[in-house]
Amino acid sequence: MIESREWVFRVSCCVDPEETVCVVGNSESLGAWQSQHMVPLTREHPVVEEGGESVWSTCLQVPLTGVEYRYCVCIVLEPRPGLHERTLVIRRWETNLLPRRLRDGVTCPADPQAEKFGSFGGYERVDQGWLVKDSVVQLRLCSSALYNDPVMLFKKKYQDKKFSLQNVRLGVDCASVVRVKVTPVELDASTPQEPSVNGGIEESTDFDLSNLRLNTKPIWPIMEVAVMKEDACEFKTQEQFGVVCNNGDYVVFQCRMLMPESNMFLCDFYVEEGDEIPKYLGCSYILPSNLKENYGVATLPITSPKHAPVGQLTVHYMVVCPMDYGGDMSVSYARHWKDSWKGLEVGHRGAGNSYHSEPKSCANIRENTVASLKYAAEKGADMVEFDVQLSKDLVPVIYHDFHACIALKRKKEQDKTDLLEIPIKDLTLQQLQALKDVRHLTEGVPGDILSYCDQEDLVYHKKEKGLSKFQDEDFEDHQPFPTLQKALEVVPHTCGFNVEVKWTMQMRDGTYELQHPFELNHFLDLIIKMILEHSDKRKIVFSCFHPDICTMLRLKQNRYPVMFLTQGVSEVWPPYEDQRTNSVQQAILYAVNADILGINVHTEDLMRDPSQITAAMEHNLIVFCWGDHNNDQENIKFLKKVGLHGIIYDKIDVYNTKDKKESIFLCEERAAADELVRGEEEKKKEEEEEVAAAAAAAANLAPSAARVMQGGGGERSAYTGVCPLPTSFTGILSN
Repeated sequence: MIESREWVFRVSCCVDPEETVCVVGNSESLGAWQSQHMVPLTREHPVVEEGGESVWSTCLQVPLTGVEYRYCVCIVLEPRPGLHERTLVIRRWETNLLPRRLRDGVTCPADPQAEKFGSFGGYERVDQGWLVKDSVVQLRLCSSALYNDPVMLFKKKYQDKKFSLQNVRLGVDCASVVRVKVTPVELDASTPQEPSVNGGIEESTDFDLSNLRLNTKPIWPIMEVAVMKEDACEFKTQEQFGVVCNNGDYVVFQCRMLMPESNMFLCDFYVEEGDEIPKYLGCSYILPSNLKENYGVATLPITSPKHAPVGQLTVHYMVVCPMDYGGDMSVSYARHWKDSWKGLEVGHRGAGNSYHSEPKSCANIRENTVASLKYAAEKGADMVEFDVQLSKDLVPVIYHDFHACIALKRKKEQDKTDLLEIPIKDLTLQQLQALKDVRHLTEGVPGDILSYCDQEDLVYHKKEKGLSKFQDEDFEDHQPFPTLQKALEVVPHTCGFNVEVKWTMQMRDGTYELQHPFELNHFLDLIIKMILEHSDKRKIVFSCFHPDICTMLRLKQNRYPVMFLTQGVSEVWPPYEDQRTNSVQQAILYAVNADILGINVHTEDLMRDPSQITAAMEHNLIVFCWGDHNNDQENIKFLKKVGLHGIIYDKIDVYNTKDKKESIFLCEERAAADELVRGEEEKKKEEEEEVAAAAAAAANLAPSAARVMQGGGGERSAYTGVCPLPTSFTGILSN
């Protein structure tokens, strides 16, 4: 039987209306680190000034030793029969690498002091919550050459107002702006009917369809808005008449809710002229049926209070669903980066790109293979970057291009071959790995694909045709299409992984790199789950060129950090349609908005304007860089000098200038192990001295030893504030 004690948990915290402070920890009474088993605290003084701190507390029975815990702020949603069970929605939580810890064996003080939320052990760290039971719906209003303006008005007088909005963008004085407010409305029998329109005046300020929410709580569902501008890119609560929507603005509405399939969104439009109260213009309804496949673009009518069409709304939408996996609150690295992690050497696709347009930069081992990843680790890479996508049977595989090229012999010209381009998504793992070698063919591989294959060079990267065979490519580790699971299992854990998630993007000319192959939530859940199950102690960073993928990666899990890959201003790469990808400044604003770790920038853009590095770091972002400019030792030295946290380059065995070819994480793990050994030796020495002193005191031979036994010093706190390091990040001692 485990001995226990009563303990009063008290914490001081600022909360919004209807938010509750909870505690979670490693014991059963503290929820065993599970987010849905957190213990709510009670506010000690119900009346608190708005924005002021309040003290929350509860008394629990906890073990005598080894108690670790964290505080968090959440919204408690009580069960609704037939709809949902009791749910705790995490708003923000303490994410110091080391959780709080009670001192072993001591009893709770009679009048315990209140701890400060987010602050302990000399550090302050509070991060936003992630999705466990709730979902997020994002609605984006953004200008694009491929789509209509987000708000298009039909009537001439409104078109004039729209012209005035263009003047706003050009800096010309104007008197009218359009405001947009989005309100979630639950679709059930209790939804009130549309209110009557007094007087039939189209622009009546008395008419506000947002009153449809009369029977719902003001804080749930949580609707917030952000604009991709310097002082407005973080999400905040909407104002009474919504947000100004100028042409050229990138406006993001975000709603956290349960069951998005049972809610619609009411979009109200107002015209603001000077200092007058905004006048009501009309509304649009976004129904669940408009949000097809959880991702896309919808065009909807804007109707006046008289139900006449006055315009149309074009909205980009995304529905982010929670995973069935990932409610653990024991530790989070999502915003963790040590000060010593600068200038990290990151191997591009392992030991380097093996199909480079410049032969001098080509690696001698096939890229994105287990052999390439292992070789980079052996040559001192701190991390390796590689690309992950799904096969037809939903297995995460490592491969860069969206297509593989298969060599087909011509029927009548056996000495010549053609290349057949096939999407990776259209081949199962068995079929992909059968392409490695004709000897591996098994039943089920379609004959029309393989019947005319060249048996020497069976599968090609798109740029590989004409290159000689790689050395040792007949060995298993040198074969293309390794699974993500295998890489996680066999590459040394002291080599970090920068996992680039491959997802198709729309180019500015309207074409797609690949037609969307999978439902986006399911696609990401499979990759994330694989990493959470097999990552062990490895340092992992997610990245993607698609900003919406980065958002989903951040919302779906709380364990690993996310970085936004961006090419910025480039003369090398064709531009994407999404304006968040067009510049480093837009990438910075997006990263702050999405609350991700940082950005991974094309070096071409950084070399053109290195001040952009400083701009990113002023926003507390971690900065990596990628590109052909990195395949030069002088450029690598320069990038390290200006403070880049990670540099991704080819031929890690050639350009890596480390004196000792070891990963920084291997060095840290060795140092931590040495420190542990020293600690054990010191502890053993102290125990021996105590035994000797006790023996001397018992024999009444050494009075000085007796004084040692008495000790000295004052009273010690019952709270230590720190605990032993989690096994998943051995050797990390700072926040």
